[in-house]
Amino acid sequence: MTDQEYSIREAKSDEFSKIGALMVSVYSKLDGFPGPKESPEYYDKLKNVGNLTKDPKVKLLVAVSSNGSIGGTVVYFGDMTYYGSEGIATKEKKAAGFRLLAVDPKTRGKGLGKLLTKACIDLALSEKQEQVVIHSTKAMQIAWSMYEKLGFQRSEDLDFQKGKLTVYGFRLLL
Repeated sequence: MTDQEYSIREAKSDEFSKIGALMVSVYSKLDGFPGPKESPEYYDKLKNVGNLTKDPKVKLLVAVSSNGSIGGTVVYFGDMTYYGSEGIATKEKKAAGFRLLAVDPKTRGKGLGKLLTKACIDLALSEKQEQVVIHSTKAMQIAWSMYEKLGFQRSEDLDFQKGKLTVYGFRLLL
């Protein structure tokens, strides 16, 4: 199998169910992260991730290979009102955010997480936002160093508790 080139674009509505299935698959396999039985509402949100694009300034982005396959995805929020987290993040002004970053295990190591993250940063810059807010958990800690290399800093003021799960906030000042 040869390496494919990947580009980032908005997802098409006929891709939503495939993207939702990818998210469910990726998140359900995270060690130490609640599974579908512990958090059915969360997995329903993942499965139906395309519904989030009904809100203003919400974009579902995909990393697509030159042969048309989806290698990763993320949801970008140009208005934090729709971000959908607990804590103070939804009250942040002049801020964008992203959530639900997922990379297909078959395409890991190709820099797709970084490409998707940079696409969100570029969108925030083009919208003249002043910061980008994200959240992560210990189960997703592998991505933390990538975020930090891109300039994100831990922001404890954005942290919150979701049941037994601690959710950690990060902020990038633009």
